[in-house]
Amino acid sequence: MAGMTMPRDLQAETSDEDLLALYALGDPAAARALTQRLVPRVLGYAARLLGGDRAEAEDVAQEAMLRLWRAAPGWRPGEAQVSTWLYRVVTNLVTDRHRARRRRGGGALGLDEAPEVADAAPGAVAQLIEGDRLDALGRALAALPDRQREAVVLRHLEGLSNPEIAQVMGIGVEAVESLTARGKRALAASLQGQREELGYEGR
Repeated sequence: MAGMTMPRDLQAETSDEDLLALYALGDPAAARALTQRLVPRVLGYAARLLGGDRAEAEDVAQEAMLRLWRAAPGWRPGEAQVSTWLYRVVTNLVTDRHRARRRRGGGALGLDEAPEVADAAPGAVAQLIEGDRLDALGRALAALPDRQREAVVLRHLEGLSNPEIAQVMGIGVEAVESLTARGKRALAASLQGQREELGYEGR
């Protein structure tokens, strides 16, 4: 089967696991399809954990995908979802970077880049307001302890279930629930004083 290529119209219907298996058998179209499907999610997750540092997030996403390609030949179907496995790899890579930064005595990452605004977004003022809201959320997330930030991002921004998050973070479901609840309370407290400034008054 090596060298064969899957028709493009079937790629969207194919699971991550099947695409990975096809890649392992030499299908370049499967690799492209899986890259297009997974990289935006992995990059967004890494960027949120890294306080918006896009360049470092790209490095993490690239390393995570390289590890996935290396794991493909020995992938055991049914053992883990590809996306869950990737989230765990990204979490570990980011944790390693945070530890290395602390050893070097570096502080937390700043939000140097404004979020990209979609082409279909409303007028300039609305774009700026929404950008400020995203910046405020990014700063509040960056101020959370690492594990709380990971749990909150996975639950409320990536949409994973608590059991999936437990698998990604290597902890129990009750610990996930505790981290998520504490993280949400801290975010609410951090953002409370900015509601009027960010256009949330009266909500």
